[in-house]
Amino acid sequence: MLDAVFWIALVKVLAVNLILSGDNAVVIAMAARSLQGSQRRQAIIWGAAGAVALRLVFAAIISFLLEIPFLQVAGGLLLIWIAWKLVHDEAEEGEEKIEAGQSAWQAIRIIIVADAVMSLDNVIALVGAARIGGEVNWALMVIGLATTIPLVVFGAALLTSLLDRFPILIYAGAALLIYIAVEMFFADEVLHHYLESLVSIEWIIGISAAAIFTAIAWLWKRRSEQGA
Repeated sequence: MLDAVFWIALVKVLAVNLILSGDNAVVIAMAARSLQGSQRRQAIIWGAAGAVALRLVFAAIISFLLEIPFLQVAGGLLLIWIAWKLVHDEAEEGEEKIEAGQSAWQAIRIIIVADAVMSLDNVIALVGAARIGGEVNWALMVIGLATTIPLVVFGAALLTSLLDRFPILIYAGAALLIYIAVEMFFADEVLHHYLESLVSIEWIIGISAAAIFTAIAWLWKRRSEQGA
């Protein structure tokens, strides 16, 4: 049973990472666009590695903070906002302003700084997905962060192409974030006391919330497109 829970959590971590790594892959591609050959490879690999190390620090801090009452509620609400932003933001303005590094070390610095600014939402989502029994499983967290490197190094073009070709993946990712947000509400030290009687149907509430959110987000986007 514990193995099954671990593998389900791992699938959630990898799915969240896949959906949310697109922006970071674009940042790395833009920062290294002026470099050639070995300098470009060096900038991409070391920039991604530095960004992942910084995320690990963020994850440790966030995991500690989430033990404070009501902060898991705040984290869950933030995940709902991230899910909405994922569906409705066509392009990040910050991405267009990423300058190109003129040397490998300059590009590495740009990648790490830009990723630090952009990755807080990714880390919060990963921390939420990596929780088993209300506690962060650091094996899952490390796997999630480690898979960021190949995703952002090799996946910029692939991720962009996949999300453009199969928009349903974006909605699936947003629905997963809503499900994780519900889990965080149930795991909050204070809110859990009031939701304890509903623990047995937590998964039903999570799936229902994800379905309702996805329907509202799709209808809102369709209405916006028709209005434009």
